[in-house]
Amino acid sequence: MIPQDEADTPVVELRGVGKRFGDVHALHGIDLSVARGEVVVILGPSGSGKSTLCRTINRLETIDEGEILVDGEPQPVEGRALYRFRTEVGMVFQSFNLFAHRSIIDNVTLAPRRILGMDKAAARERAYELLDLVGIRSKADAMPAQLSGGQAQRAAIARAVAMGPKALLFDEPTSALDPEATRDVLGVMRNLADRGTTMIVVTHEMSFARSVADRVVFMADGEIVEIATPERFFSAPSSRRAVEFLSSAD
Repeated sequence: MIPQDEADTPVVELRGVGKRFGDVHALHGIDLSVARGEVVVILGPSGSGKSTLCRTINRLETIDEGEILVDGEPQPVEGRALYRFRTEVGMVFQSFNLFAHRSIIDNVTLAPRRILGMDKAAARERAYELLDLVGIRSKADAMPAQLSGGQAQRAAIARAVAMGPKALLFDEPTSALDPEATRDVLGVMRNLADRGTTMIVVTHEMSFARSVADRVVFMADGEIVEIATPERFFSAPSSRRAVEFLSSAD
């Protein structure tokens, strides 16, 4: 059972976060708190800052203003502490980012062995469980190039989950996939949500947002325009910008 003080502490909290790329204000005044076990889906038009926001949480992009806390602690700035931090906030990218020269089982076991200090047998047992979970145990000994895009993305999810992260970040995880592969990957993500995984998901998949999200965050022009339950956002959005976005998505 999670102690009450831990349960009350947001897993991820952004306070007044700002990010610039030259003269472009990519993020401005971002305030967001994500509870333990919550699924937050970030929607918005292209160029709204969704992916930048996601990447700042894992410090793949540094911020220029504000602060980001994970379990109440500020992000480490550099060095070994930052490396460890990134294992606690898992990231699933658009392009899979598997190690091309290693088998799938090795991709999943590498970080638990090297960073968490798991012995080889325990790491492999855990990896097989996760490959079962994502539906590709039969591909354990395959190389990434031998997998379809959907299988590779499911392997990437297994690799991220293997570290036991406090939160999982998904940056458009299905954008490069065909409809069948998209369905399979979203099914895995639904399963993770059902298991209580804290997830922040940048996506254009409206059906996933409707059926899985606890809250929808709608962004435009580098700002959070509104935050609502899926039911409220899709049936009665409070901003004109969200109404326009949903109309264009139909």
